[in-house]
Amino acid sequence: MNVLAIGAHPDDIEYACAGTLIRHANEGKDRVFLLIATDGSSGGDPAVRRQEQLDAAKLIGVEEVFFLDYPDTQFECNRDSIMKIEEVINKVDAETVYTHWGEDTHQDHRAIARAVVPAARRVPNLLYFEGFSAQHFNPTIFVNIGKVINQKLGALEAHASQLEKTNIEHLNIVDIARSAAHFRGIQGRVTFAEGFTAVRHFIDF
Repeated sequence: MNVLAIGAHPDDIEYACAGTLIRHANEGKDRVFLLIATDGSSGGDPAVRRQEQLDAAKLIGVEEVFFLDYPDTQFECNRDSIMKIEEVINKVDAETVYTHWGEDTHQDHRAIARAVVPAARRVPNLLYFEGFSAQHFNPTIFVNIGKVINQKLGALEAHASQLEKTNIEHLNIVDIARSAAHFRGIQGRVTFAEGFTAVRHFIDF
């Protein structure tokens, strides 16, 4: 299966669903791809952030990373952005797409969610993941990431320039990601999990 995760910024995907992607790549032997919509310039040097994303992708087992390089905080859902996302979806022949949940305090995340739905209208499996700034997210699908939690956090640590940018005293992004995975794990009756909600999700027998 060909899997595409679509994030607004470098590090969004690692926080939200790196564990699931690692399982796709390592256990399901699926082909995994990433699409990053913005250059991440509001959070630091775009060149540094791109390299951090490439380093993280290697740890996940990603085959290729696509960058759209929209200005950070300025991504809009429009004909141009929908077509660019759809081009990547078609290029990798995606059968499963993961992307942002639409209720979010970051404007790029909200706009990405809106753009991906029409861009992925022909994709059988379309699931929303839980980002750091998501709101009112109630997952109904859980992936057990207990065996790969350290790999997930290692991929997140590859985004070294972003680790402390949480605005939460004494907690970096890795601390928060571990806590979030533990919380979703408890909901799913395992130790660590990632949660998703589905626009469409086929169970394969």
